[in-house]
Amino acid sequence: MSQSYSPPQPMPGFALSVDARATFIRRTYTTLFFAVMGFTMTEIWLFTNGMAEQIATAMMGTSWLLVLGAFMLVSYVATRVAHQVESLPAQYGMLALMVGAWSILFVPLLYAAESVAPGAIQNAAWVTGAGFAGLTGIAFVTRKNFSFLRGILGWAIVLAFVLIGCSLVFGLQLGTWFSVGMVGVAGASILYDTSNVIHEYPEDRYVGAAIQLFGSVALLFWYVIQLFMSRD
Repeated sequence: MSQSYSPPQPMPGFALSVDARATFIRRTYTTLFFAVMGFTMTEIWLFTNGMAEQIATAMMGTSWLLVLGAFMLVSYVATRVAHQVESLPAQYGMLALMVGAWSILFVPLLYAAESVAPGAIQNAAWVTGAGFAGLTGIAFVTRKNFSFLRGILGWAIVLAFVLIGCSLVFGLQLGTWFSVGMVGVAGASILYDTSNVIHEYPEDRYVGAAIQLFGSVALLFWYVIQLFMSRD
């Protein structure tokens, strides 16, 4: 009687050889680079052809709670599917969905930044890049496992969404210190995600790892822009 065939399972991150882990890391950051380039080119295209103004006007005239809710749903689905499906094209499809969602969500913020704080976008991009590079360097040099940040980040993100919801419903002003706090949350998220890239992710989930990193970098960029806008 023939036995059923079970495909080989990907090795967990901690069991990978040095060469296999290096390959995984290279694929992860290459994918992240192209995701960031895709986001950048999408924004340039939207602002160049005039669609950004239309999108910003439409989104500003809509309930921001609905916009955030739809974005959270898209992000959740994209991240979950990319971490679970075995099909590589499906994983890349979820990455494209994630990049597209962030690109649309950023339009009103970038449009406002261009109007009230010229130069803020470029400065925020440099600060975000430097911050990401520094935090990534810390994670790789120390090789510390930052998995303990998971619970802290979960509570911080829930609290942040509660505060954002209250601000939208009751007209509260969150102010500069909220943006500073969220920059800290984004930085901790980058450390946590990078630690997982180094220690935890199985070898076939580099797209999912890139999605996690992209979301954290985008969150950092968002609140760094807010800080530059508040300064001006």
